[in-house]
Amino acid sequence: MTKESIICAISTPPGSGGIAVIRLSGKGSIKLTDNIFTTPTGKHLQKTPPNTASFGEIKNKNHLIDQVIVTTFHAPHSYTGEDTIEITCHGSTYIQQQILQLLINQGARLATPGEFTQRAFLNGKIDLSQAEAVADLIASTSAGMHKLALNQMKGSFSNKLSNLRSQLLHFTTLIELELDFSEEDVEFANRANLKQLATQIKQHIKHLADSFNVGNAIKNGIPVAIIGETNAGKSTLLNLLIGEERAIVSPIHGTTRDIIEDTINLSGITFRFIDTAGIRETTDTIETLGIERTYQKLHQATIILWIIDLTSTPTHLKELASIITPHLKNKETILVFNKSDLSTPTQSNKKRQLFNPIKAKHITISAKKNENIDTLKQHLLEAAAIPEISQNDVIITNVRHYEALTQAHSAISRVLDGLDQNISADFLSQDIRECMHYLGEITGQISNDEILSNIFQHFCIGK
Repeated sequence: MTKESIICAISTPPGSGGIAVIRLSGKGSIKLTDNIFTTPTGKHLQKTPPNTASFGEIKNKNHLIDQVIVTTFHAPHSYTGEDTIEITCHGSTYIQQQILQLLINQGARLATPGEFTQRAFLNGKIDLSQAEAVADLIASTSAGMHKLALNQMKGSFSNKLSNLRSQLLHFTTLIELELDFSEEDVEFANRANLKQLATQIKQHIKHLADSFNVGNAIKNGIPVAIIGETNAGKSTLLNLLIGEERAIVSPIHGTTRDIIEDTINLSGITFRFIDTAGIRETTDTIETLGIERTYQKLHQATIILWIIDLTSTPTHLKELASIITPHLKNKETILVFNKSDLSTPTQSNKKRQLFNPIKAKHITISAKKNENIDTLKQHLLEAAAIPEISQNDVIITNVRHYEALTQAHSAISRVLDGLDQNISADFLSQDIRECMHYLGEITGQISNDEILSNIFQHFCIGK
């Protein structure tokens, strides 16, 4: 258990609401709350059973602050592993601040960001990856991110890593035992079995690390660059997809000169749309800067929506294709032929054929008439290629975890190389322990103050 002071904080979002929750944690927090809280029967919170909600009043001397419900949680059966109190009061900011000040006057102090969860980690209630999942769950904005955060918070990732570390620990113990009997030339760790285990662990680590691309896309959204010439309908399409007038739509060429971004959620997946400046020859300095940014965003995006104006001449479209096509290498591209309402089917087909050499999906739409937009959204989901996630899937979403897995993969690869080269046991043991070290960094079995500070300072206060 940590030997910290009593901490308190408002755990609900800032501002007025129907109710608010104020949380306390630490040894003596129940007794402290008794000093400002009274029940109709006069019964003290210290004498109520654990996990009990009690109705009563909070007073500042004889002045009534609010009628509240106080829930008590006794150590170690609480979120933090310490005695914990949750005060549910009315959502007035005045009431919240008055209660918070009373608690501070009684000896509590304001909690720092993430300090409740940090105490849960330090008291062994959760490991570090589960603590990070708490922050991800709070920040989740899509069904996919919500599911991944819940899976990690329940310990599926931690259990997998713990299993890998325990297997490695068994072998490194045997190898180090050999070192103690080095003069007798004995072998306790079967090298064939160790090689088989190291191969399996390497595969597991690689599988986890490879899942980061999917996890990162689900967590942060899939970047989609909307590109094309001026007045092709890029801003109209962006406004249509996000459902509001986010970008200026004008018949004047070069209206969009800067990058405009917004997100939508499709089937639980977040797409981050980037409306870019139209690509064309121009002498306008500001517009030229916008076009340069267009190419930057194009290279950063995962999916490209290339909007093609069906009212443009074939010659102009060929010139445009020669400019843009070289930038599409290794990009998931959807060619969106816009303004079908202003072009006959025969004209549209001829112009679409000009782009047949480009290996990409083709779709004809009218952004102005809202035609074929649902099909375009389906193409986006297919281009995202996000697999169906089950409750048992472990997907990496955290950069820190990915970097640690990469280091662990390098270490276990050295173990396999060492076994092939028949290197001495002390070098094998060193590489195995390095692999265990990086796996332990993820869960917090091996951590330092800098890592902990960096993780918890990004939490919200009260969690």
